[in-house]
Amino acid sequence: MNKKLLVLFFLVPMLLFSQEEAEEGYFIDANYFYGTIVRHNKDIAHLVTNHPQGLILGYNKKTFGSARWHREYNYPDWGLSFVYQDPGNDILGKNYGLYGHFNFYFLNRNIVFRVGQGIAYASNPFDLETNFKNNAYGSDFLSSTYLLLNYNKQHLFKNIGLQAGLALVHYSNGNFRAPNSSTNSVTFNVGLQYEFNTEKAEYITNVDDTNITEPIKFNLALRSGVNESDYVGLGQHPFLVVSTFLDKRISYKSKFQVGADVFFSEFLKKQIEYLVASRLDRTLTGDEDYKRVGVFVGHELTLNKLAIVSQFGYYAYYPYDFEGRTYIRAGLKYYITDQIFGATTLKSHGAKVEGVEFGIGFRI
Repeated sequence: MNKKLLVLFFLVPMLLFSQEEAEEGYFIDANYFYGTIVRHNKDIAHLVTNHPQGLILGYNKKTFGSARWHREYNYPDWGLSFVYQDPGNDILGKNYGLYGHFNFYFLNRNIVFRVGQGIAYASNPFDLETNFKNNAYGSDFLSSTYLLLNYNKQHLFKNIGLQAGLALVHYSNGNFRAPNSSTNSVTFNVGLQYEFNTEKAEYITNVDDTNITEPIKFNLALRSGVNESDYVGLGQHPFLVVSTFLDKRISYKSKFQVGADVFFSEFLKKQIEYLVASRLDRTLTGDEDYKRVGVFVGHELTLNKLAIVSQFGYYAYYPYDFEGRTYIRAGLKYYITDQIFGATTLKSHGAKVEGVEFGIGFRI
């Protein structure tokens, strides 16, 4: 059941993108990439033995300004993409991913920045008996993010265009199952695109988009999920996060936030018990509280009913030392109504993810 929820969680962005009203103008692209796996963690050094390579295939729908968010973001594209990666290491196996993505354009649409979020399948994850060296991927389904920054030349020859640049491909299971050291590949990519429409569409520009501001609003959110300690064998455990915060909308695009989180993380309770019983950490007494309280500031970037959330937090109450006193939360929020929202976020300490959070909340 947990695995099905994880799949659904990362397919949500794709379903949201597909709800946008279809317009004329769409194209496909194909990119080949070649690069290196970053040694962001000394524990994965034995896995970085070759250069990863693969393909990124994309289906893209253009926007022309029928909705305000099209105009606010310089008429981006939205779409679906597929990524195949061969890391060049049999221990890691191969990865196959499906994503929802946005393309944002700059410098007279010659530079394109793509953000893709989805779920990937790892063909050879960790197994205590048959593949114990793969400490990067603890499960066969992984959350995955990829970024593209390309020079983009459309209609170089009739409907065919050229693009080339840099890509970052990230794989992690969000500590859903241990181990979870994750991988990040930095690559060079080159590709072609083909647009199916021959007639050039007109962008809608003659709209009076007045600025939008709002008074300070109160928010309450509940977030939950399951995660596991880095000590293999302690099992998966549920967690609960209660968040209260104030936000202030200063424009159509931006809201700023300030608030607090209370964390109830059962995996920390089990980890403390294990470390005390095994005497691996003699500084612990077993009376340490596994709960934490954090304060945070954040930002919300609006794209229609969808929003991109980023928060930086500090633990004000921190009785047990786990991965440092600062934390980051990033992810997606969807407004079901103006007062009710759902959220899917990753909480991490730097590059170390603690968990995938499923949330629901209200704003008044």
